[in-house]
Amino acid sequence: MIFQSSLKKCFQLHYVLKIPTAGFKWAPKGGLILQSISQDVYQNLALEDWIHDTLDLENRQILFLWRNSSAVVIGRHQNPWQECNLKMMRQKGIKLARRRSGGGTVYHDLGNINLTFFTTRKKYERMENLRLVVKALKSLRPQLDVQATTRCDLLLNGIFKISGTAAKLGRTAAYHHCTLLCNTDRHILSSVLKSPYSGIKSNATPSVPALVKNLLEEDPTLTCEMLLDAIAEEYATHYHADNHITVINPADEKEFPGINNKARELQAWDWIYGKTPKFSVSKCLNIVNEQSCLDIRINMDIKNGKIETFDIDAPQQWLPPMMCSKLKDSLIGSKFCPSETTAMANALLSTCTDYKLYSKWNLLCEQVLTLM
Repeated sequence: MIFQSSLKKCFQLHYVLKIPTAGFKWAPKGGLILQSISQDVYQNLALEDWIHDTLDLENRQILFLWRNSSAVVIGRHQNPWQECNLKMMRQKGIKLARRRSGGGTVYHDLGNINLTFFTTRKKYERMENLRLVVKALKSLRPQLDVQATTRCDLLLNGIFKISGTAAKLGRTAAYHHCTLLCNTDRHILSSVLKSPYSGIKSNATPSVPALVKNLLEEDPTLTCEMLLDAIAEEYATHYHADNHITVINPADEKEFPGINNKARELQAWDWIYGKTPKFSVSKCLNIVNEQSCLDIRINMDIKNGKIETFDIDAPQQWLPPMMCSKLKDSLIGSKFCPSETTAMANALLSTCTDYKLYSKWNLLCEQVLTLM
């Protein structure tokens, strides 16, 4: 379903643009501004893919405005176990998504604005887009000290990061997307973007930590809606776009054929976790059992999100080698995730009839779960 929303500042809506089932084939050439009604991270990322893969951008530029409910979004080549607190996210119901572009990990909520600039590959220009955003912010509040850096971030007062950047360059099409912190929950942001996991070795792309600040903290009169309108207005002026925002539903299969398949791909375990570059985990587990304390060394290799190798070094007098071998055989080939490991451990424990060995095995399995 397609709706129309006029820009509230200077523009008047002169006509309603009707876009047929074929998508944007008959939309006017030049600049086009879209805004999603969805707050689902997978649907909005799917729409990015759909536009990139489907539309001819030769004579058209598109700005896509979107916001998500709480989610952590990692880059295409990142390791979620290194980037975020997965346990906390599961407890709080915060979604994890892996985008198609590179770059670092970001936290999204309704206080964060996402901007995606679509062009042909030849016309792709990150700094031009960031200068447009800075100009829009200055039009609202001239006193704001906001500058683009050589890393294509936006800094407030020369210190605080308010926007990060990533991009995807296809054969003919490209997009550059960035965040803009308006009123995000910085406590949750800092908590979920802090990995509690140690002992990981990986060649995955690491995020670069930075001090962050909300624009609302700098000027409490600002709102997300004001920022969206100002950016849309500046974009329309720059690209001679139609003077309205086209409000879209990215879950509408009729308007965007095939988009629901793209969304399903993005939320599949094989994409989110399975695309993690190969990594290893080496950890010394400290286990307390019956007033005794011992160290057990665990070494694992994880490939495509699954346990490829698993070695355990436990004192023989504490746990017989046969039981360690059973644990190893059960884990190899399984997903490196708590739900599958818990199911495997429960099945394994059900075969143990010795209470003391059961207790030790259970302790060990619980410790292995903490690595996930």
